[in-house]
Order: sequence, then structure tokens, then C-alpha cells
Amino acid sequence: MKNKPIIIIVGLGYVGLPLAVEFGKKYKTIGFDINPSRVLDLSNGYDKTLEVDSDELKASKHLSFTNDLEQIRVGNVYIVTVPTPIDNFKNPDLAPLLKASQSIAKVLKKDDVVIYESTVYPGCTEEDCVPVLEKYSGLKYNQDFFCGYSPERINPGDKVNTLTTIRKVVSGSTPEIALQVQELYNTIINAGTFLAPSLKVAEASKAIENAQRDVNISFVNELSLIFDKMGIDTHDVLEAAGTKWNFLKFKPGLVGGHCIGVDPYYLVHKAQSLGYYPQVILSGRRINDNMGMFVANKVVKLMIKKGHKIDGSKALILGVTFKENCPDIRNSRVIDIYNELVQFGLSVDVYDPWADKKEVHEEYSICLLDNLDGRNYDVIILAVSHEEFQAVDYNYLKHNYSSIIFDTKAFLDRKLIDARL
Repeated sequence: MKNKPIIIIVGLGYVGLPLAVEFGKKYKTIGFDINPSRVLDLSNGYDKTLEVDSDELKASKHLSFTNDLEQIRVGNVYIVTVPTPIDNFKNPDLAPLLKASQSIAKVLKKDDVVIYESTVYPGCTEEDCVPVLEKYSGLKYNQDFFCGYSPERINPGDKVNTLTTIRKVVSGSTPEIALQVQELYNTIINAGTFLAPSLKVAEASKAIENAQRDVNISFVNELSLIFDKMGIDTHDVLEAAGTKWNFLKFKPGLVGGHCIGVDPYYLVHKAQSLGYYPQVILSGRRINDNMGMFVANKVVKLMIKKGHKIDGSKALILGVTFKENCPDIRNSRVIDIYNELVQFGLSVDVYDPWADKKEVHEEYSICLLDNLDGRNYDVIILAVSHEEFQAVDYNYLKHNYSSIIFDTKAFLDRKLIDARL
């Protein structure tokens, strides 16, 4: 690794691909993914996540892609960037991580280094992944092979705060390996690196990043619930409070995605395994997980107030991705609004020009509209603030003057809407 790194990136999603592209500009790099169609797309210069364009792929001259395990045997640095989701009971699902570790173990050689970037709970690398590496490779940890942990900090859809412009936390299983991992990442990270004293500290730093943001958003979401009962606009209150220099300007909203809505449960899992029940983190999660239901119920109350017949009314949800100007639908909480409205008896359409129709149908059993031509609705809910939604003619979409427009993002002109989150 120290003299001539040959880098294997395992998992080519929102995290792995940008990493592979940057390393591929400097070193022989192979991107490995178990999805053959993903490998084919990338080999042809197309990234459906829109994180990397075709010119960037071409600029990565030392990068190739494969789904053949044998082709990654040449590597000496394996970087794992697979998803770490939660199951239906909100427990960590380590299956992708452990399967990736098992695959790497089959090609692992003496002196190789395995670096994990996937978000986990503190201790996961050494307690869960290393035993798999040892079992299937026959090699001994910190004698025959070594590990590192460098938590990903990718923000999907963000073209300003990118991989190379965000300072990166790094760590290694020995002091020497830690320095080598730091040196390697410093060759591609313009913002520099921070060397954590241990793998566990690096793992914990990532876990609390998202937990902190989750708790802060849950606070303003709770304020939104309270101010709704008072008849006060939450954003007006936040604007007034924000005039103080040290006020944190978080906004209410749906909390989805693969990070903020998932990672706190990894920290919770580890804490509970040690006999501690983390009340602040879990209370924040409960508030955030219920915001979709609150939006749907608020909309139905507005409908009743305006004299609408609930059963059979037509509703339109604009946006299904977990955030604006991004095709990522993972853990989107828009589905909570959809499901609740359907249970009330509404006929609900969903339109999102960024989302992949096939993925949405497979994940959520929703058939996205192709366009909004000739359609009108009793209820319109702006759920995601895609830039395209600024140009929509909302009056054209309204069934009549009593149709309701609800804005979950404080994105639209206040004169146009009936209420906002």
C-alpha cells in the first residue's frame, strides 16, 4: 500500500462512486459492485445517481469497473462503501457489510489493508467485520492484514460540499497503518484529513454527526407541532429567533434519507447493548418519524374546514425523493404522507421529475405520473423542493377555488398556499 496502492472500491453507490473516481485519477482503481447493470452503466459512462457526470468518469483514467470477484484479487487496499440500513424493527442490518467483508476475505492477501467507510456503530469494524475477514481468509488481524475506518461524508445532490472539499476523518488499526491511511486520503482530499486516535473513535464521530442533526431537527419539528396549535407560523418564529448570532437555524420537515433517518438507530443499538437507553436520541426519532402523519392529518383537517368530501378526493404529492434536486429515494418519508392519505380514502397521485419510476414502484409500489398535463386536484402537497416545482402553475392544478395547497418546505410563495409546515 505504501509504495504502490492498487485500490478496490466495494460498492458503487452515492459514496463509493465519487471515491472511486477521485482515486482513479491517481492510482489503479477498480470499482466493484454486485449489480451487473450498475457496472455496465458506469463502464459506458453513465451514473444514474447523477453524482458523477460522464466527463468526470472519463477523467478518471486509471478507473475500471467489474462485478467479477476474481478481478479484484490484484488489490492491496480494499475500501468498503456498501449501505448499512435498518430492518423493519429499526435494528441495524449488517448483511451488506458482512457479505462485502466475506467477499473481500476470499481475495485478501498478506499485508493488505481493508478500510471501511460505511456508517456503523462504534466497535463494529473490529467486533463484526474483522472476525469475518479472519474466518474466510485464514489470515490474522494486525499481523497478516490491517484495517482502517474513514467515515463517509457524502451529501447526495450537493455540488458544492463534495468529497474533496470536506475534511475527512481517518483512522487505522495500528499507528503505522493509521498514518498510511491518512497519507493515502490526503492525496485526494483537498480539505485535508483528521487523524482519529482509534477506529472506534472514528466510527463514533460519524454516528454522532447525524444523531446531532436529527435531534436538532426534531426540536424544530416539535416546535412546529406546538405552534400549529397556537396558530403561529413556525418559520416566522425561526426567522425572528434567527436574528441572534448564536441561534441554530434548523427548519422543520420530513427527515428521511440513508443517513439522518437511519444512523441514529446504530448508536441506539450499541448503547442498548451496553445497558443504556438513550432517551434524547429516541425521542427525537419518534418526533421525526411521525411528521408525515402530522402533515396528512393537517391536510385532512383543512379539507374538512373547507367543506371537502374526504373519501374519493384527489390529491397530488409533488416529490418523492428524500431531498431536493436529487434522485435518491432511500428511506423517503414522503411515503408516510402518501400512506396516511390513502388510508383516509383519498386518491393520491405522485409526481417527481428526479426519481426513477421503476425504482419508486419497486420500493414503494407507487406509479409516478409522467407529467401534470390536464390534471387537477382537491389537494396539492409540496413534499420536496425540487427547483422544477417553482415553475409549476399551481392555480392550473387546482380543481377549484377551494382546493388546498400545503407546503412542507416553506418553498412556495405564501400568497399561494393554505398552510405550511
